[in-house]
Amino acid sequence: MSDIPADLRFAESHEWARLEADGSVTVGVSDHAQEALGDVVFVELPELGKVFAAGDAAGVVESVKAASDIYSPVGGEVIAINEALADSPELVNSAPYSEAWFFKLKPASAAELDKLLDGGAYKALIGE
Repeated sequence: MSDIPADLRFAESHEWARLEADGSVTVGVSDHAQEALGDVVFVELPELGKVFAAGDAAGVVESVKAASDIYSPVGGEVIAINEALADSPELVNSAPYSEAWFFKLKPASAAELDKLLDGGAYKALIGE
């Protein structure tokens, strides 16, 4: 059974989004997604300053099984990337909700978070 923190919002494409105290949005992939991927061996992150619309491909996660796009769950400008994933992509498997965040956005509209799934709706989506 996947871990689904109650304070996060989820995209149907399995990214999570957390609204931070400073108004930024931190993005990563769900526990369910990392389990499906298997052992993560490489993460390609977006460039600082890049602007995405909700649903745009923002990076790639490669595992021993497959490569999968990372989509931006909300629109905004990339203001930080998780440099630790370059040397330790396996953090995606061991700490998907903490150390393995992918990037932070300055959201174009915080209201876009309301369009994402809450924990209960995400749990239903993945059949748990």
